[in-house]
Amino acid sequence: MSETLARNQPRQAIEKALGRSQIVALLGPRQCGKTTLARSFSVPPGNYLDLERTADRSALAASAESTLGALTGLVVIDEIQELPQLFPTLRVLADREPLRARFLILGSVSPELIRGASETLAGRVEFVPLGGFTLEEVSTRRAELLWQRGGFPRSFLAADDADSFAWRSHFIDTFLTRDAARLGIALAPEALRCFWIMLAHLHGGLANAAELARTVAVTQATASKYIDVLTHAFLLRRLSPWHANVRKRLVKSPKLYLRDSGILHALLGLRDPGEVLAHPRMGWSWEGFALEQVLAAAGPGEAWFYATHGGAELDLLLQRGGRRHGFEFRFTDAPATHKSMHIARADLDLAKLWVVYRGERAFALAPGIEALPLQSVPEAVRSL
Repeated sequence: MSETLARNQPRQAIEKALGRSQIVALLGPRQCGKTTLARSFSVPPGNYLDLERTADRSALAASAESTLGALTGLVVIDEIQELPQLFPTLRVLADREPLRARFLILGSVSPELIRGASETLAGRVEFVPLGGFTLEEVSTRRAELLWQRGGFPRSFLAADDADSFAWRSHFIDTFLTRDAARLGIALAPEALRCFWIMLAHLHGGLANAAELARTVAVTQATASKYIDVLTHAFLLRRLSPWHANVRKRLVKSPKLYLRDSGILHALLGLRDPGEVLAHPRMGWSWEGFALEQVLAAAGPGEAWFYATHGGAELDLLLQRGGRRHGFEFRFTDAPATHKSMHIARADLDLAKLWVVYRGERAFALAPGIEALPLQSVPEAVRSL
């Protein structure tokens, strides 16, 4: 992997956060580039602590306040979830006057799983999410490659498709044999592999914990817990249904998406672009990929899908500035409107509904409904 890509937007977000907060938490899945991005900042010698390194973890476990209290400038603590008892110490150091150091902490699980970050450090910590490469970072001309390989840097930048698939397979194996147990999944690796593959086959569909539970012979409650853990590890997206009262019977189960399309393809055994395009789940794969590009451009904030038992559906609903905006995703070069789009637009009083597709030209499909090329998503979303 000789090529590198600048990650200007997340870097700028970190810089802004460090300018106004004592502690910044950079959170995202393992191997998404958090360490590389953190090392691009000017960190004084000795101020980079990796909690997966025995010496660093032992020093902080034995005397955290004296070790960290002696440091000045920017201090980076990698894999913070390995030592959550550091949070009270960080709170004390963040409250010092004058402030001698700011802390950039890196983590591979969400704030909901490391509750100490959101509770103990309330008012002192700002969260910055980081996922894999986005369409803006790799350029629109490589959109198909990003979809097929996913956004993990070593997968996307691999020399060829075989190397990319091998990296993703290794990533999956590592999660199954090491990371899952740390996150509270007490399941044999092969059983968990079956669970994860089942999720891949359900990608883009409604969550069905009972069906997943039967697949790996666990209780429904246990299957729900595993869904939670994969969600908190940034590997699974649970998209909630819109819940407002629109005088219709609404679908109330969330949808599940594998957040990285490359990991999805590896779980499905798809080794190259031809196999991806030929697979029955190809349309759902592209839907999830395009959805992630919209959410990456939209930044933090709630998102939903909309579905009624009468058949009206909307793939993605965002609310920004008091207005609602809808997105449909179509793996086609010639998008068209459908009855359910018009119903959803009226039900939700949408400011606009975009139909995101694979073409190159934006054009009106109907009043309030516009075809939007995938490469135009970041600019359109930021204008909301």
